[in-house]
Amino acid sequence: MDKAPSNNPLLFTPASDVGSLPVGVAVDSQGVRFIHHYSEGEIVKNFDESHKTRVREGLPYPLGATWDGLGVNFALFSANATKVELCLFNDEGEETDRIELPEYTDEIWHGYLPDARPGLLYGYRVHGPYAPHDGHRFNPDKLLLDPYAKQIIGELIWDDALYSYDLHSDKKDLHIDTRDSASFLPKCRVIDPAFSWARSRKNHIPWGDTLIYETHVRGYTMRHPAVPEHMRGTFSGLSTPQIVDYIKSLGVTSIELMPIHSFTDDRYLQEKGLHNFWGYNTLSFFAPHPQYMATHTVNEFKQMIATLHAAQIEVILDVVYNHTAEGNELGPTLSFKGIDNASYYRLMPENKRYYINDTGTGNTLNLSHPRVLQMVTDSLRYWATEMQVDGFRFDLATILGRESYGFDEGGGFLDTCRQDPILSQCKLIAEPWDCGPGGYQVGGFPPGWAEWNDRYRDSVRKFWRGDEGQLAQFVTRLSGSADIFHHRGRKPYASVNFITAHDGFTLKDLVSYENKHNEANGEDNQDGSDNNISANYGAEGLTDDPSINELRLRQMRNMLATLFFSQGTPMLLAGDEFARSQQGNNNAYCQDTDIAWVDWQIGDHGKSLLLFTYRLIELRKRFPILHSGRFLTGVENEKLKVKDVSWFHPQGHEMTDDAWSDANAKSIAMLLDGRAQPTGLVRFGSLSTVLLLFNASHEDVVFTLPSVAHGKSWRHILDTFQPDDINEHDFDFGKEYICTSRTVVLFELIS
Repeated sequence: MDKAPSNNPLLFTPASDVGSLPVGVAVDSQGVRFIHHYSEGEIVKNFDESHKTRVREGLPYPLGATWDGLGVNFALFSANATKVELCLFNDEGEETDRIELPEYTDEIWHGYLPDARPGLLYGYRVHGPYAPHDGHRFNPDKLLLDPYAKQIIGELIWDDALYSYDLHSDKKDLHIDTRDSASFLPKCRVIDPAFSWARSRKNHIPWGDTLIYETHVRGYTMRHPAVPEHMRGTFSGLSTPQIVDYIKSLGVTSIELMPIHSFTDDRYLQEKGLHNFWGYNTLSFFAPHPQYMATHTVNEFKQMIATLHAAQIEVILDVVYNHTAEGNELGPTLSFKGIDNASYYRLMPENKRYYINDTGTGNTLNLSHPRVLQMVTDSLRYWATEMQVDGFRFDLATILGRESYGFDEGGGFLDTCRQDPILSQCKLIAEPWDCGPGGYQVGGFPPGWAEWNDRYRDSVRKFWRGDEGQLAQFVTRLSGSADIFHHRGRKPYASVNFITAHDGFTLKDLVSYENKHNEANGEDNQDGSDNNISANYGAEGLTDDPSINELRLRQMRNMLATLFFSQGTPMLLAGDEFARSQQGNNNAYCQDTDIAWVDWQIGDHGKSLLLFTYRLIELRKRFPILHSGRFLTGVENEKLKVKDVSWFHPQGHEMTDDAWSDANAKSIAMLLDGRAQPTGLVRFGSLSTVLLLFNASHEDVVFTLPSVAHGKSWRHILDTFQPDDINEHDFDFGKEYICTSRTVVLFELIS
């Protein structure tokens, strides 16, 4: 590729004259371009002609816009482009210059602007064929965001000019549109990554001790009275001392943030007066969402991380690398589609005009392409190193392991994560399903990964609703789901257990509504799942009936107790600990409103549930046998003569095959022996032995407490029917204990 023509120079004042001020661009009377350095907020009006330096070739790495202390290197991948122009903008969003990147190396277009500074606003125009049937959608009239941009400035303004084709043409996407889209697209900003982490460091909490708390930056802080109004909905808001202190006091170890990468509102939502609240519509994989930064600086995110780390709280990001905000062939051209559509996306092999849609959103990123795979792994490493994030939860993760022939746990992306010295040390959590062929892959991810376990969710819901024939499934999920995860050296913590998540009912709504109520979403209540496995216990939604409210509260306690007493990694949905409601909406993706914002005006029932949740988490930590590092087998160890777990019928004898197959059985006792072998070394364990009683029946059940050779009696620790009873009582072996209908009870063995 030839260098930039001599009549298109970009000239700058030397760094020695300007220090580290931001830059703007101006043009002299001969059309010679150069950089003018200005103070914060100054509009470029004047320039200094005394010093001029030409644009240089630069390097093909690293990709993106990189400030090196003297200037900025720009590098952009496109295998099929014929020319790439770098466009510069002033603070008012006016395009002030266009520079052709002078070099093309290994499919990377690159150039270097000496003395350019952090603060420079830019975008790209990429030339090439507009041939949709061949998979190419180049259109230099459309400004494009840098896939590696570290900061995005401004909001997307929906306009027909954002589309590469004429929306009103009968030929649809086959007819190119020539309107300039720059006025409607946000701009990329060059950043200075410098940040003083001081003594901040990652906490590296062991998987076996991990308790995840799923929440949303905006939704968690918008209604919190201790968060200053100008900081609500931002990283600064989440860093507020009262917020951090509350999360730490709860006892969770890791906060999982719903998408914080820069994302867009869907056009159809804006037209209905709604907004993309969840954020699963990524615009940039390296840039934090602009609306989450009260200070408009990337360092605000870093400060949040440092603050949470100082409180010994890990941060896990929910990331969306399966699709982008550009939709299908009828979607807008914002970045990847105009840079190299045929490389970035999976296209239909028989007609590359159309996109493979394994995500249900219109497009699917092509991680089989080495440069796309590089972009995703570069992004992950950036967040893990530069931003000090502790782990990632991957939305629709099956797509990331799908090659052209189907899902492969040895596929390029999954293999890359396993061998990468940085990523392999992060917490990696898969949402192991998508809507593509072979999309359901729970248990199918390789060693080193944890996975959301929806079979746990469904089994626990069915058991406590009182469905018949659920007992065997329930105890399997309670024991760590060995049938799914016990292979290749994986551990029980590979199962991320949850009863509720952002997608679906909250815990309170799960016991208050039999049907979804998504009318506020403007889709005639047709969106969201109808398979909620919920119950309202006598009234739909809010009620003044004290018996219904008490039963609902007890069922919430039962499910929370089950969650924290189960083998595996528990995940708590933020607000469930104090009975937060979304008014029956089980798909609040577009509700940037009170429906989805956490209400911190907690009533009496919420306060009592919160105190109970504190207690559950403390008990999980008090009794490590509730989160063993080995899968339970129920088989006697030949050398130690100890069984790690025993299952008892309420009458006090061990479960038989007939008892397991009884569809009406809804009650069981679980004994976890603290003497069981704790590791691969053959030796006795030294943990407390516990006994758990579960009764999902509508009737009280009398349990005969089993005897244990190495103990004296059972100490009553907790009963979900009597949550306020914190006095611990002793019961002799063989004594009968009345387990109230729909109740969980915990005992500790006294030796």
